Amino acid sequence: MISPGERVAVAVSGGKDSVTLLHLLAELGEMKKFEVVAISIDEGIRGYRDRSIRVAKENTNSIGIEHVTGEFERYFGETLDGMVRLAKRKKMSLYPCTYCGVMRRYLLNKLAREVGATKLATAHNLDDEVQAIMLNYIRGDLSRLQRLGPVYFSREGFVPRIKPLREIPEKEVAVYALLRKFKVHLAKCPYATGIHTEIRDFLNGLEARHPNSKFMILRTFDSVKARLSLHSEEFETRSCKICGEPTSSDVCKSCKLLGELGLLRP
Repeated sequence: MISPGERVAVAVSGGKDSVTLLHLLAELGEMKKFEVVAISIDEGIRGYRDRSIRVAKENTNSIGIEHVTGEFERYFGETLDGMVRLAKRKKMSLYPCTYCGVMRRYLLNKLAREVGATKLATAHNLDDEVQAIMLNYIRGDLSRLQRLGPVYFSREGFVPRIKPLREIPEKEVAVYALLRKFKVHLAKCPYATGIHTEIRDFLNGLEARHPNSKFMILRTFDSVKARLSLHSEEFETRSCKICGEPTSSDVCKSCKLLGELGLLRP
């Protein structure tokens, strides 16, 4: 996933997974001679993200890692809390997770590119990855399924993404963080609702009754993923007409959502 001499941006929220990944890559970087920089996204979730960002900063300071933060309010003109209120007033049906996910990915890629990162490491664990696989099976989204994997070399303008913790169960990451005495933020996001939580609960129940189910789902997906390329739609990378960021269409998803909310700046 990483070669000597690279500059790796680690997405750090302050939670157990991202803090563990930060420390592991910082230690590995010293041995394998690559550089690590941390990137945190402050969506503006009062009482939740402000606390986790503080934890992220404490960890980066403790090991001397450069830390960059991107705020929704600064880049998009509104916090996620504000977007949710706007969406309710406009009677829009999208979940908060939709706005958060799209715009967080947008900022992570933008900031990773701006700090000169050659790779963007995210702390998706086994549970996260299997949930994403099942969600996209249900939605029939072959394009997103194609992008799931330990390494995704995207197109021009997109920093290649890696998932070093992809095969590690969430519980094992938590135990490791506890044993290493990492300072982590354990609160649950107040917007965590919808089909994502239903899939999570289903998979946890399946794993409890049939141990190793999550790992087998991952292995089965990996074995058939190569065939998805035969059916997935190819797209040309363009520059968004509004913000200039890379996208597969004339206007990127973030700008579309911001436009619907009335937040696009002239």
